[in-house]
Amino acid sequence: MEILRCEHLSKIYGSGDTAVKALDDISFCVSAGEFVSIVGPSGSGKSTLLHILGGVDRPTEGKVFIGKTDIHGLSENKLAIFRRRQIGLIYQFYNLLPVLNVDENIILPHLLDGRKFDKERLDDVVERMGLTDRRNNLPSQLSGGQQQRVSIGRALYNRPAIVLADEPTGNLDRKNGEEIVRLLKRSNRSQKQTLLIITHDESIALQADRMISIEDGRITRDEQIRVRGGDM
Repeated sequence: MEILRCEHLSKIYGSGDTAVKALDDISFCVSAGEFVSIVGPSGSGKSTLLHILGGVDRPTEGKVFIGKTDIHGLSENKLAIFRRRQIGLIYQFYNLLPVLNVDENIILPHLLDGRKFDKERLDDVVERMGLTDRRNNLPSQLSGGQQQRVSIGRALYNRPAIVLADEPTGNLDRKNGEEIVRLLKRSNRSQKQTLLIITHDESIALQADRMISIEDGRITRDEQIRVRGGDM
């Protein structure tokens, strides 16, 4: 079942002689539960693409469908609500609020949505992230790897339709980076969580079901790496 479809995405910054085309007619689909890596050199348009897929930025042309929703056809307010409920975003920098503890940072988007949090769901996410003994800690009391686990827990708590990760290991050493990828893969497999990761790390990219390569804002290669459901 298709969960994500983008059609003829283009993104142009500036105008006239100073215009820069960051994305140039990009189209592809992602199936529910699929793990896709997106690779390419710096400046190729990878992060711009992820921001548009996540509703953080809008395309100059083209459409993005998550499920049956044309997300860029929504108003800013409706898009913000949709993003909180259906899209999990993970960045290289953890974007945690320094005055909130682990539990509070994880459930914050849910509370901003005006909903009561589910303690059983929170307990499950905290346990899966290996943070049970750190729940009352502030971000300053956590290692970089632990902070990234909090940001992943925050992205997964709402059980979004899709998780988008932009260089999630880029600010970590190799050991912590490998642990973060393991957690994301486990969620992808055990929770059937659709996952797109932007990475420059080939060892991470090759663990996906499928790899999309981008250069100069265009898709240059889209290849299946392994059969979904197979061993990693």
